[in-house]
Amino acid sequence: MNSMTRYMIGVDIGTTSTKAVLFEENGKVVAKAGDGYPLYTPTSSTAEQDPDEIFQAVLKSVRGVMDRARVLPGEVLFVSFSSAMHSVLPVDTEGKPLMRCMTWADNRSAEWSGRLKKDLGGHELYLRTGTPVHPMSPLTKLMWLRHDHPEIFGKTAKFISIKEYVFAKLFGTYLVDHSVASSTGLFNLQALDWDAQALELAGITPDRLSRPVPTTHIVEGLSASYAAEMGLAPSTPFVVGASDGVLSNLGVNAIEPGVVAATIGTSGAIRTVVDRPVTDPKGRIFCYALTESYWVIGGPVNNGGMLFRWVRDELAASEVEAAKRLGIDSYDLLTQIARQVRPGSDGLLFHPYLSGERAPLWNPDARGSFFGLTLHHKKEHMIRAVLEGVIFNLYTVLLAMEEKIGRPARIHATGGFARSALWRQMMADIFDQEVIIPESIESSCLGAAVLGLYATGRADSLGVVSGMIGATHKHEPDKANARIYHKLLPIFIGLSRKLEDEYSAIAAFQQEVFKDKNEPVN
Repeated sequence: MNSMTRYMIGVDIGTTSTKAVLFEENGKVVAKAGDGYPLYTPTSSTAEQDPDEIFQAVLKSVRGVMDRARVLPGEVLFVSFSSAMHSVLPVDTEGKPLMRCMTWADNRSAEWSGRLKKDLGGHELYLRTGTPVHPMSPLTKLMWLRHDHPEIFGKTAKFISIKEYVFAKLFGTYLVDHSVASSTGLFNLQALDWDAQALELAGITPDRLSRPVPTTHIVEGLSASYAAEMGLAPSTPFVVGASDGVLSNLGVNAIEPGVVAATIGTSGAIRTVVDRPVTDPKGRIFCYALTESYWVIGGPVNNGGMLFRWVRDELAASEVEAAKRLGIDSYDLLTQIARQVRPGSDGLLFHPYLSGERAPLWNPDARGSFFGLTLHHKKEHMIRAVLEGVIFNLYTVLLAMEEKIGRPARIHATGGFARSALWRQMMADIFDQEVIIPESIESSCLGAAVLGLYATGRADSLGVVSGMIGATHKHEPDKANARIYHKLLPIFIGLSRKLEDEYSAIAAFQQEVFKDKNEPVN
């Protein structure tokens, strides 16, 4: 490697894996590494991670890029972090976990979420904190722990997120960036500090939470042992960074007014940047911090690329075997099959609520369904309808955002879905707008690195990202396809509104069945 070159590392702690990317200072990717871990789901409403598995994944991923790139420890300018939002991990006075880390997908606080929304001033709290009332919210998770598991709640010294756990292990200090804090439901957006009423509802005082710091905050003093494990110098600065959602916007250069970022990975989201905190009178969108001058509004969806995986695993065993024989990727084969079906899947709609839904419904009881099935429909129609359903749902979130920002000037899309040309074109057709796909798929890692440049004073503004995102794919909408989708959209939206009572009833039935299934047999 050229000894004059300096490098930066962006780390993204995600739901199913941690990824690290080593960049040159100009944004060129030098090496990537990652390490996966399980999501523990012993019940239908539980979604947990082992914090120590994630911590080891961070160490391993950083070491992986250092080894692959063969750079010297002293050549790394900084390590900057992105992480998933809404996690809650209770730790004791020694920093040891008292349970696994609850993720955004954990729905065990659904009952408390309902109470907060209906009886405890949840909407007014949302207007101050920017976090919609939903079981994803750490506030509702703390309410659940306080009332349903007082034995854990009482022993807890700190309630922290997974990124806070990583930094506490590395540096022995409890810090939370404004971005992750603003997604807890406990953080006042105007004061940039913990909200007194939210803390009262949670039953805690500020000392049981980490100290809020700007996303540009730098921590130094890495222990020699962890530095050696990662292949870094102990003097390497660590930038606390932000959440994956806001950094994804930065990483695809969607920080100008009117530019919208759409992401579909395991889950999905659609977001845009504004210059001050903005909330929605109807409570449909979030508002999270990026920096003091940049705030991100939008909506997250639970059900993204994981539904394509569900199709592969549950509906396409023979196609998976065929792909193995042909030596091609199974998702590529399924995409080819879906391509044979006309847009609109001949009137077959799929509501992608297999794990409840956040935006636009904010209903943990929502359930998935195919609608419009006839004897004419075959497996290939179902495959295409699932892909279309994910995009339809994301578009309904954009419609809510448009009430605040108007029609977007541009849409930048990223995430695992961007590897599929068919899925990218579906987005252009359903949104009826040009969709731009930056070359950098790992947008959160790039966003973390750019934030690190700004934090360390090596960039005057976040706008430096515009020269780093590389080539792009562009998809223009097919107007004939857009007309078909425009006819189907009102049906798609109307169904979810009409089925609210049925969602509640079937969710209650499923919970009873699951409970009975786990009762011991005498």
